[in-house]
Amino acid sequence: MARFSAFALGAIALPAAILAVFGYLSLRQWEASSELLFREQARDMAVMAAEKIEMVLLRAEDEIVRRIQPVVGGPGLTPDAVQAVLAGAPLVRRLYLFDRQGRRLFPAALGEEEAGVVAGLLAELSPGFWERGGRRHLLVGDEVILAAVLKTARGEPVLAAFSRDLEALRREILEQAPGGAEGSTILAVLDHRDRPVWSRAPLERADPVVTAPFGEAFPSWQLVLYQPQGASPREAVRRQITIFTVAFGLLLVVIVVGLVATYRLVRRETEMARLKSDFVANVSHDLKTPLSLIRMFGETLEMGRVTDEARRREYYRVITRESERLSRLIDNVLDFSRIDGGRRTYAMAPTAVEPLVREALEAFGYPLTQEGFVVEVAVAQDLPEVSLDADAVGQALANLVDNAVKYSGERKALRVEAAVRDGQLALSVADEGIGIPPEEQGRIFEKFYRVGRSETQGRRGSGVGLALVRHVALAHGGRVTVESRPGAGSRFTLWFPLRRSAG
Repeated sequence: MARFSAFALGAIALPAAILAVFGYLSLRQWEASSELLFREQARDMAVMAAEKIEMVLLRAEDEIVRRIQPVVGGPGLTPDAVQAVLAGAPLVRRLYLFDRQGRRLFPAALGEEEAGVVAGLLAELSPGFWERGGRRHLLVGDEVILAAVLKTARGEPVLAAFSRDLEALRREILEQAPGGAEGSTILAVLDHRDRPVWSRAPLERADPVVTAPFGEAFPSWQLVLYQPQGASPREAVRRQITIFTVAFGLLLVVIVVGLVATYRLVRRETEMARLKSDFVANVSHDLKTPLSLIRMFGETLEMGRVTDEARRREYYRVITRESERLSRLIDNVLDFSRIDGGRRTYAMAPTAVEPLVREALEAFGYPLTQEGFVVEVAVAQDLPEVSLDADAVGQALANLVDNAVKYSGERKALRVEAAVRDGQLALSVADEGIGIPPEEQGRIFEKFYRVGRSETQGRRGSGVGLALVRHVALAHGGRVTVESRPGAGSRFTLWFPLRRSAG
């Protein structure tokens, strides 16, 4: 068994543990690789989205400037002409026009907030910008303003500056951004104060993954890619690791249960093989002993060495007793073989109980007398005939009496009872012998099993008698019980249901 355990550990548990280690390391490597790959893909996606948003915005601003140019370069700059341009440009929140001297051409009046924006705008523009012309995005306060130098019909520079309407920016520009790198990622645009200007989905319980800055069209703004909590590749891999760990744990449990079951099966088969070996040895011994006695006394009588009639009768009784014992042993072995092969049948017939008990005891009359047993028989007077297989029940009673004789100890007493209890026939065989330990009382009816105490080891027996008793009881729809205490004797009781014949 120790070699089997070591082999099982080496052949099953060790490869499973190695597989678990390699699987765990592979999952960790997969976790790192997937995290790196995801971040690279997310960064590329964020940069591409930022470039696309800026490209769409610049195109829209080019269109606005292109529509303002004819108004500035025309014969007359009127508020109505400017308002007509603004009506077709929802992206523009406020438009300002200035000449080279800084005089405001549009609008006619400014509010307090606008005055601050205009002052900041003019302070940001250098004289060189007026001379060079072109366009420039400026962050003035919290607003991004596009400043462009246009020319009038006489070639004089006019500064056109406009701020953006955030609602129109979200609707017409930011919504054009591509989706995330994965289905669960969220794109968001943050202003120069890291305040969300737009996001494709709510950002609650989402973590930033990568950030991509915008170009000149969004000074100090940035595009951020978020990942909902629990949806990142790292979390997905960790879930896979958890699933793998649980699955491997279950596998280990199955392996351990299989090893334990296999170990118990092998141990049971080993024990069964040992018991069968002991059974063969015990049966051989039990067969040899009566045969030797029969042969010895038979040869003695045949040679005429016994002249005394009383001694001859004594020898005849010994031969008869040993022949009966030999017959019982052979019957036990044959019946056990039939039971083990499922071929044992029972012939039920109405049977008187008292003659059955008397016949079982008469078969042991000589050994009971020789060993000085005090035999007490208590058979109820009103017992009905019961449907039984008389031979099988008689054999079961004989086995119980035989056990009482074998394990009698110093007190030679035997009591056999037959009565009706709780609506059943109860046949009891009680002795005052060595008794049975409580922990072994549940196993004594197993085939080949013998109580493993030193007091029983020198006593003859095949280990199948009580197994036959239990089978007979169950075959009759009954049961067998035992009451015993070490040193205080044992009481075996056969219980049979009362089934009377119709006649």
